[in-house]
This record gives sequence, structure tokens and C-alpha cells, in this order.
Amino acid sequence: MASRFTIRTRVARPVSEVFDAVRDPRKLSRYFTVGGASAPLTEGAVVTWSFREDSSHRFPVRVRRVIPNRRISFEWGTNGTRHTTRVEFRFVRVGRSATLVRISESGWKTTPAERKSSYDNCAGWMQMACCLKAFVEYGINLRKDAY
Repeated sequence: MASRFTIRTRVARPVSEVFDAVRDPRKLSRYFTVGGASAPLTEGAVVTWSFREDSSHRFPVRVRRVIPNRRISFEWGTNGTRHTTRVEFRFVRVGRSATLVRISESGWKTTPAERKSSYDNCAGWMQMACCLKAFVEYGINLRKDAY
């Protein structure tokens, strides 16, 4: 049985602004993929993300579905294996100018190594959501000099 998790946060900005901060590689690289993002998250694209300034940890992201201002889903590898998981961002308008962001990752196997990787990724996505909120609301990069 595969496992799944979902994290969420509220960002005090309109959906279009929050969605763009995830889709646009220049913005994403300013608070999350600090080693760079090779291209925008567009349906059918394969984008490379790096999470370290030295670009030593690169991850291919295969974008499966993009619905502007509503959803982005992609697949990527886990734990150095050929196995992939699916990540889905959902953007929901809350009130006049806020956005609820839900990030889910599914498809984890139940081996001890995969379970540990899923816990690590769950923490990582929560950190990403906090970094997204700080960047979009205040222009702050929480990851700067953290790694």
C-alpha cells in the first residue's frame, strides 16, 4: 500500500501571485530551489530543480498537469531509485486576497527507507510552504545561508 501526505498553509496574497511564485523559476529560485530551476512549470515540461547553491543536488521534475491559478502536479524520483512520487499543489482563493496552498505527495512505498524519505519530504514541503509565505508576503528568503 502506498502512502500519501498533505500539508497546507494560508498566504495573504491573491491566488495568481502565489501560483506564479511556484510556477516561475526566477521566483521559485529566490526562496526554494536556491540552486536554480531550469524552466517554468508548464504542462509536459521536464524541469531541473537544485536545492543547493553549488547545484550538486539536481532533481528532474516531470510536469504532468497545470491548471492556471488552481493546480500544478508533477512526478519526481525518490530516494535515488527509479520509483517516482506525485506531487500536487492546489491553490484555493480564501476571502478577497488570500490563498490556501495545499501540497500533497503520494505514491510512497512502505519500505522503511521509503517511509523515512516520505517523512523527510513532508517536512521539506512544509518548509517550502513557510518559505513561500515569507517570500510572497514579505520578500524574505528563509533558506538564505540555511544550508
